[in-house]
Amino acid sequence: MTPLGEILAKRSVNKSMVARRTGLSKARMNELTLTPTAKLRADELYLIAKAIDMEPCELLTALCGHLRLKEKG
Repeated sequence: MTPLGEILAKRSVNKSMVARRTGLSKARMNELTLTPTAKLRADELYLIAKAIDMEPCELLTALCGHLRLKEKG
């Protein structure tokens, strides 16, 4: 399961409902929540956040907050 899948599971969100509300296919939702190599586009993140009543920046931070810049060297 991907970090997005974990967030949706914690919030008890139905992926079919998110697919309907966002216009994403069920197959794409499955890919984003089950396939670790799937790349989430910014427009998809925004729509998913709105569909689950979450601020897009909050979702972005939850998914990418672990990333850090490389130190100058």
